[in-house]
Amino acid sequence: MGKLIGCLLAASLLLFSVSTKSDNTPVGAELVPAGTPYSPGILAGDTLYVSGLQGTDPRTHALPGDFGQEARNCLENIGHVLNDAHMDYSDVVSVQIYLVDMSQFQEVNAIYKEYFKSPMPARTTVQAAKLSLGAHIEISAIARK
Repeated sequence: MGKLIGCLLAASLLLFSVSTKSDNTPVGAELVPAGTPYSPGILAGDTLYVSGLQGTDPRTHALPGDFGQEARNCLENIGHVLNDAHMDYSDVVSVQIYLVDMSQFQEVNAIYKEYFKSPMPARTTVQAAKLSLGAHIEISAIARK
């Protein structure tokens, strides 16, 4: 009985240490203004979670006037977070695209294919009534090494 209790105690301590260990590393902080209440990316083990990023210029944080450039900036910003985590677009397994105007879907697809190659990540595209900062597109992703 003593050995069983000892094994259960050891297993409980192991589970506690694994579940409380924080190996989450923020990446891409320079993409957002200081004090922004989120991380552009969090690397948790071998999985990178990229926040919904907009097409802002990484230096000025301003949105371009051209939708195509805004979409490219979104994907470039995601690429920056991937690079910070020592990953690239080929490591992306899932993408979520939020569009204010679904009529821009085909334009987004054309630009998207410049960044992602076969096998393409799983993807969801939805129309959003409104995005913060007046953005027309926002993209989030999950990547895994």
